[in-house]
Amino acid sequence: MIKALFLDHPGAAGETYFQHFIFAMTFAGWFFLAAAAAFIHALVPALCETMASRILKHLNYKIETRR
Repeated sequence: MIKALFLDHPGAAGETYFQHFIFAMTFAGWFFLAAAAAFIHALVPALCETMASRILKHLNYKIETRR
């Protein structure tokens, strides 16, 4: 059960638990920043016009070029 919860998916991605943890937490931070930029843009459309989309494109590139 523990192996299935914590090790199978990182192993399938070719990573240890901690490597996968750092990668996922880094993504979470970028998603948080993109969400904040989208929120600011919703309030004041002249601000953060392309920030959220640029972050998402960067994250997509990271996923597509990963191992």
